[in-house]
Amino acid sequence: MAATRSLLRIAVNVALDGGLAALSVPVARWLADPAGPAWHPLYTLPLGAVTLLLAGLPFRLSLQYWRFAAIGDILTVAASAALGAALFAVASGLPQPNSAFPFIHALTLLLILGAPRAFYRWRRGRPLTKPDHLDAAAILLVGSIEDADLFIRALAQDRRQAFQIQGLLASSDRQTGRRIQGHRILGSLNDAAAVLTQLQNEDRLPGTLVFVTPELNGARLAQVVAQADHFGLQVRQAPRPTALADPDKPRPVELRPVAIEDLLNRPQVPLDRDGMARLIQGRRVIVTGAGGTIGSELARQVAAFGPGTLTLLDNGEYALWQIDLELAETHPRVNRRTLIADIRDEARVKAIFEEYRPELVFHAAALKHVPMVEANPLEGMATNAAGTRHVADAARAAGALAMVLISTDKAVNPTSVMGASKRLAEMYCQALDIAGRASHQGMRCITVRFGNVLGSTGSVVPLFQRQLARGGPLTVTHPDMQRYFMTVREAVGLVLQASVLGVNGAALPSGENGGIFVLDMGEPVKIVDLARQMIRLAGLQPEQDIEIRFTGLRPGEKLYEELFHGKEPPEPTGYPGLLMASPRTADPAIVARAIEEIGSACRGGQVKLALTLLGRSIPEFEHNIDGTAGEIRA
Repeated sequence: MAATRSLLRIAVNVALDGGLAALSVPVARWLADPAGPAWHPLYTLPLGAVTLLLAGLPFRLSLQYWRFAAIGDILTVAASAALGAALFAVASGLPQPNSAFPFIHALTLLLILGAPRAFYRWRRGRPLTKPDHLDAAAILLVGSIEDADLFIRALAQDRRQAFQIQGLLASSDRQTGRRIQGHRILGSLNDAAAVLTQLQNEDRLPGTLVFVTPELNGARLAQVVAQADHFGLQVRQAPRPTALADPDKPRPVELRPVAIEDLLNRPQVPLDRDGMARLIQGRRVIVTGAGGTIGSELARQVAAFGPGTLTLLDNGEYALWQIDLELAETHPRVNRRTLIADIRDEARVKAIFEEYRPELVFHAAALKHVPMVEANPLEGMATNAAGTRHVADAARAAGALAMVLISTDKAVNPTSVMGASKRLAEMYCQALDIAGRASHQGMRCITVRFGNVLGSTGSVVPLFQRQLARGGPLTVTHPDMQRYFMTVREAVGLVLQASVLGVNGAALPSGENGGIFVLDMGEPVKIVDLARQMIRLAGLQPEQDIEIRFTGLRPGEKLYEELFHGKEPPEPTGYPGLLMASPRTADPAIVARAIEEIGSACRGGQVKLALTLLGRSIPEFEHNIDGTAGEIRA
């Protein structure tokens, strides 16, 4: 059916082009010789049609979409007209009215064929009925002029939308005062406050700012959003330009809310993709915790570099199935294995590593939700400390080139069992790394520490989104609570960058002594400000439409997370996005014995003993058992 309709439209184009070309012959003859016979002989009319259609074949003239006619299409018409006029002059065999006739004929063809196309494009680009000024929603576009052009064209095709475009805030200062499809560029992003003030004074303030450029994020986006909030405007995101630019599939223009991730996101730092490819390509790789937020993103990015085999290990069947299904669709050629295993089971871990002999191990498996680990401390210590030791020992015994431990800012001056158990895992991996470097043939053990990732299963952002969907309230533990945030894609990219540097033995500060890579997380964000921002992005007002309720610190929590301990000052690595913490290390045998004792207490169900041993191993561990100590410590 679709093919039949397409052929029918091509036939209509052929008929229209042929008819217009036939009409051009007497018009051109009259223009060349007003006193001569314009319609004689009559066979010149079909001859004009045939020569034009033949001339248009190499340019596919009759396949054009009149509705989407553009400069390139008009140039095609011009080329077809010139060639058609030349063919007509040769084929007609008639004396020409004068020597200029072929040129006059070509220009006539160009005008008669091009004008209807331009008119049809203009007519179809206009709304069928002009929306009433009072009913049309006033909007101000923000972004690049190219993206604004696509958005305006798509908007004209969508008959359901009634928007009145007040103008554009462009990305560049040099474009102010010019116009796009009749809409004036009022200023740049830096002029947002002045432009909105002027529109307010002229009683033309729009109700909504529409961001047309998806790459606009981070500080620049937050700056404009703050101005919109100051003037009481809603903010929305236009569809991606790729969704608007397909002429064969015009889609409804659906505006969506601006994502909080876009506001907190930062410019992408340059990464050594070639180095990552050299590290991973063709090698045997295991990712533990592959079903989690970090583990699944590690699996995606590792798979993109073509490992020899990629083994996905997790103790959750459903999460493991999801990432395996995704990789089967996106990277079907990667040799994958999925293994259900618990890293607390030392014998199972050892058997897996002996069988698959991994060369690279990315260890993301952990219990990471502070209140959950506080409620289940033995599980947290058995997983985060003892489980990490099982993985590290098995990897070393299997002859792995490197193991990468994913750590957390909660390991710094910990107040929770989760943070303290991760710190103990850090210490063990640091000690193994020092021992490996000393022997010049041992496994590299690379530790990477960072804060919260946006959108993870335990992140506050999905929680706020669920609470917003229910109409509130948004729950925040404390008015001064703040955290570091980073997108999961950026965090994992930097983890791989740190892996390249660690394996290659790059000259790094403290690198020879078990130094810990720390991701540059930028400035911390107050959680209450995050809540207010998400409410505003939803088009609502904090405290008026949605309540923010403070619930008090939970067990194990503290107000401020830290990326560095006071005795491990940060040192630059010379690589964007990566810092290094000067290590506080211990003998691997001592740390191993401490972990073994804690593991034994966990297996015996001895909570108090396990916590006592943990506190003895981590002197800076000040356990915030009920949540009250967090505010006092801050």
